[in-house]
Amino acid sequence: MSSLTKYNPFEELRALQRQLFDNPFTTTLSQAVTADVYTVDNTLVVEAHVPNFAEEDLDVSLDNGALVIRGERHEKTEDKQRNYVVRESSTSFCRRVQVPDGSDVEQIKAHLEDGILRVTVPLKPLPAPQKIAVKKIAKHDKKTKK
Repeated sequence: MSSLTKYNPFEELRALQRQLFDNPFTTTLSQAVTADVYTVDNTLVVEAHVPNFAEEDLDVSLDNGALVIRGERHEKTEDKQRNYVVRESSTSFCRRVQVPDGSDVEQIKAHLEDGILRVTVPLKPLPAPQKIAVKKIAKHDKKTKK
């Protein structure tokens, strides 16, 4: 049995606000990594702008009806002539996008090209509304139902 989760478009905004204001002294790349989310031809498309990230630095998963995109990259530059580390840095981010009801989660695909991670989620067509006839109960039926 599957559970139903109502899609709330403002939840992403609240999550971003919590992330931004929970710890104002922490600067993370997650505030710099942007993502475009749109639908085209019955497909939800998420394009995350992840320059300088390689395929192995990225992780895409589905968690409780949300598409989760994570990235972590470590960089180390050395000056071989002077024999000391010039620069060492670590960068990470996490983005969550709610997947709408009626998504074909078995067919999710992710591709990385030119610094853009493109994740496509096919949307199943919603069933047509079903009309239900309204019938009037006869007076003698009301008495027998009591």
